[in-house]
Amino acid sequence: MATHLVCGQFRLSLERPLVMGIVNVTPDSFSDGGRYIEPVQAVAHARQLVEEGADILDVGGESSRPGAQSVSTDEELHRVLPVVEGLAGLGVPLSIDTVKPEVMRRAVAAGAAIINDIAALQAPGALEAAAESGAAVCLMHMQGEPRTMQADPRYQDVVAEVHGFLAQRVAAAQAAGIARERIIVDPGFGFGKRLEHNLALLRQLHRFGDLGACVLAGLSRKSMLGEITGRKVSQRDTASVVAALLAARNGARILRVHDVAATKDALAVWMAVDNQG
Repeated sequence: MATHLVCGQFRLSLERPLVMGIVNVTPDSFSDGGRYIEPVQAVAHARQLVEEGADILDVGGESSRPGAQSVSTDEELHRVLPVVEGLAGLGVPLSIDTVKPEVMRRAVAAGAAIINDIAALQAPGALEAAAESGAAVCLMHMQGEPRTMQADPRYQDVVAEVHGFLAQRVAAAQAAGIARERIIVDPGFGFGKRLEHNLALLRQLHRFGDLGACVLAGLSRKSMLGEITGRKVSQRDTASVVAALLAARNGARILRVHDVAATKDALAVWMAVDNQG
């Protein structure tokens, strides 16, 4: 299991789980689309997340919710660059959530230290852009693409298949010159997966530790939690915190969340009890 993560000028210890606060600069994200579409709103929200204890901020300008349509490179840059520039001196690593090589390059030049790619750097030129940037990379598994991924996801053994895919992408990243200490892996909860697939991945998340990379879990407000609880998106924060704790217990070292304060509080209680054991 990885012990630290190098992202740009930052070297982050993975001794405890890190909390990544979500900053969506989109009109159509499944949870908070449109709330922070203006740069000044997004920057203010991000600063609030840091005050609440966020260790990392993840800025995204293209929704990846099921059924989402892609946006142009120019539109994505228009959304995210002012936000990245406005947060660059905040003192925490900034992650850019994108699949586009040009957005990767421009965002890192503006101050981003992590490239969070739901396509695992499979787009033409993405591996090269990430390798040259010096940023850390997050490689995520997704069956299909956002527009169609939840139509009919199927697996023989979801844990083995996701693990195998991520192992291949880690190897590809290393072959491109990205050191293992710069690599994060994400099993992609809710990305081309039914409830039973997501639960199997959460139960066996510890298996991904043998990839030698930091494991990220993004469960916050996801549809799987709605299926379990019957709650709509705006009412899933309690379930999200519980899911984050379960992911941390099973080996996740970055938790991508909307509710930073509640997640930090829950982690603090869990670690205080665990350290007395």
